[in-house]
Amino acid sequence: MYSFKEAFDIMGWLPDLKPDDRIACCETDGPLTFHTNLLDGALAVFSYTIVLSGWLKIQYNSRDILLVQDDIYIYTAGFSVRVVDASPDYRGICLIADEGLTLENPNLRQSIRVAFFPVIQLQEPSFHLQPEDSLHLQELMHLAIRYYQSSDPLRQESLQMLYGLFLLSLSSAQQKTSLPQRIPHKMEDTFLKFMSLLSSNYLEHRDLAFYAAQLNITTIYLSRIVKEITGRTVVDYINQMLVNESAWLLKSTNLSVAAIADRLHFAETASFARFFYRLKGVTPTQYRKSS
Repeated sequence: MYSFKEAFDIMGWLPDLKPDDRIACCETDGPLTFHTNLLDGALAVFSYTIVLSGWLKIQYNSRDILLVQDDIYIYTAGFSVRVVDASPDYRGICLIADEGLTLENPNLRQSIRVAFFPVIQLQEPSFHLQPEDSLHLQELMHLAIRYYQSSDPLRQESLQMLYGLFLLSLSSAQQKTSLPQRIPHKMEDTFLKFMSLLSSNYLEHRDLAFYAAQLNITTIYLSRIVKEITGRTVVDYINQMLVNESAWLLKSTNLSVAAIADRLHFAETASFARFFYRLKGVTPTQYRKSS
């Protein structure tokens, strides 16, 4: 996956990004948003985009989503996204946070759990904000832009506090919508722990038993949590992470297909090629040669 800094170095959204930055906020338009397609793979970030004007069509985790004014779209670390189209008058505002910062910081982790993030992740990655909620969240994001652009030595600490406040405000806005019924907090927290473990261990551990043992729960219970929250299986998640990493290595490095298979701990190059074809519909070599 692309790291926080790698993603924005490639997209060119944040030319003044500093090495220690882990939270940022910026406004976008149609041409700038299409820079997202330069990233051929998943990002290790959480991001939140509010449409200020016009419309935006994206493909998120193989789903087509049309976003209009006052819609908010929430990107979850580890999934692929592609901008399909945008109206000439499209404008948006984005808050972006590093995945590690979000899941490792206790306060942010609690806020993201309260914000009902796991349920939105796949079933409802976007929803429409009421005008007053959209305005309030935009105000917080514009304040984040001012802190990001400032020379304040505590700018990142201030941004972390704003991020937590943003998540809580987002949670309040969600309570006014017809989103699916909440999943119990304990299940949400276990799912977030699973996602954090997965992002650090998926290259070496692809078995359900490893993650269940790390979480001190049974494999049956872990499977049920992931299925109930996302509608997908643990294996789906592991495969998604692997194929995204494969795509990134094929496009961004000169490593041979055999070397990539070895790095991803496939026993044989042929088994890696079959895996990649099954998920992408093309061979690794064909994918590398594609635009």
